[in-house]
Amino acid sequence: MTKRGFFAELNYQAQQAEKRRRQQLAVEARAQATAIRAAEKARRDVERANSTAARASAAQQKAAEKEAARLHAESRLAEVDAMNAALATSLAEIDGLLEATLDVDDYVDLESLKIEGVEHPPFQPGALATPASPLPESVYPPEPLYQEPPAPGALAAAFGAKKKHHAAVERARTEYDAARQHWQQRCAAVQADYATRQQEHRNAEDTRLKKLKAAEAAYQEECRTREAQAEAHNQKVDKLISDLAFDVPDAIEEYVGIVLSNSVYPDAFTVTHDHTFDLETRELTLNVVVPEPTTVPTVKEYRYVKAKDEITTTTLPVKAQKERYADAVWQTAVRSMHEVFEADRASKIYSIALTVGVDRIAPATGLPETVPLVMATTDRKAFEAFDLAKVVPQATLEHMGAALSKSPFDLTPADTSLGVRVRRQA
Repeated sequence: MTKRGFFAELNYQAQQAEKRRRQQLAVEARAQATAIRAAEKARRDVERANSTAARASAAQQKAAEKEAARLHAESRLAEVDAMNAALATSLAEIDGLLEATLDVDDYVDLESLKIEGVEHPPFQPGALATPASPLPESVYPPEPLYQEPPAPGALAAAFGAKKKHHAAVERARTEYDAARQHWQQRCAAVQADYATRQQEHRNAEDTRLKKLKAAEAAYQEECRTREAQAEAHNQKVDKLISDLAFDVPDAIEEYVGIVLSNSVYPDAFTVTHDHTFDLETRELTLNVVVPEPTTVPTVKEYRYVKAKDEITTTTLPVKAQKERYADAVWQTAVRSMHEVFEADRASKIYSIALTVGVDRIAPATGLPETVPLVMATTDRKAFEAFDLAKVVPQATLEHMGAALSKSPFDLTPADTSLGVRVRRQA
C-alpha cells in the first residue's frame, strides 16, 4: 500500500474530490447525459403506454400493447446508448493517459498549500439564545365590599325594628370580616405562588445564561483550535519550503509525493506511486503500480437484442485488449517521468530510475509479488529533449534503453537481466 506524506495525502484527497466533481460535470455535459435523459424519457413513455393499455377496451388494447412494446424497445435502446457513451468515455480516458497530462503544469506552488484566513462556522446557540418568556402578572380575587343593611324608617323603629337592624348590622360586619379575611388569605396565596414562580423563572434564566456562556466558551475554544491547527499546518508548509530549498531528502520526497498525488488517473485504470530520493546521486527511484489487465474494460460495444429483450456485449478482440493495456502501461511510464521532471523546476532531481509493475498474488506460491513491466532510467537533460506531444510511448522507452515486457497483458516480466543502464549504453 502506498504511503503518502502529510501534504501529499491531503492533496490526494482534495484531488480525488475534485476529480469526482469534474466527472459529474462532464457526465452532465457529454452525450452520455443526453442518452441517460432519453432512456429516462423512454421509460416514462413505457409506463404511460402500459397504463393506457390497462385502461383500454379489448379493441384498443392490442394497439396500446403494441405501442408499449415499441416504447419499451426504444427505452432499452436508449439505455444501451447511455452505456456505450460511458464505455467510450472510459476507453478514451485510458487511451489518452499521456495526452491528459501534457496540457497541465505539474509544478506545485507550496505556498498554495497554506491555509489563508480560517473560516469559522457561525455560533449557533439554538434555544439557549432565547430568554424565557416573562411571567404574566398575578390575578388577584376582587376585594369584598362591606354593604350595611338599610336603617329602618321612624315608624318601623317605633315597633322594635331598630333592634333587628342592629342585629343585621352585626351579622353583616361579621360576614364582611370573614370574607375579607378569606380574601386576604387568597391574595397571600397568589402572592406566594407568584414569588415561587419568580424564583423558578430566575433560576431557569440563570441556568440558561450559564449554559449559553459555556457554549460560547466552547465555541471560542473550537475557533482557537482551528486557528492553532491552521497555524501549525502553515508552519509545516514553511518548514517544507525551507527544507526543500536546502535539499533535505525528506522534503524532496514529500514534494514529489504532492506532485504525484495531483496525477489523477481514470477510475478504470487506477495508478499508485512510491518513491525514494538519493541525495548523493540526486536520483529518484520511482515505483509505479498499474492495475491488472483483468480490471481494464474488455467490452467493445453494448447491444440490445429485441427478440430476447436483453442487453448483450461484444468483446474486444484479444489483440485489441493486449494493445490497449500495453499502450496504457507505456503511457503511464512516460507520463510519470514527465510529471516529476516538469514539476521539479529547481532541478533537484538529476535522474529517475523507474519501475512500472503490477501487484498480484503469484500463481505458483500464492504469495504477493510485483511483476515488473517496465524498468527504465533517464536523466533530466535527455528526457526534456523529447517532444512528448508527438512521441509513441513504446518507442520512447525503447529509445531510452528500457527493459519492457514482451506482453504486459499476459504479465510477462520485463527482462532485467542486463540492467537498464547497461542496456541503454548498449
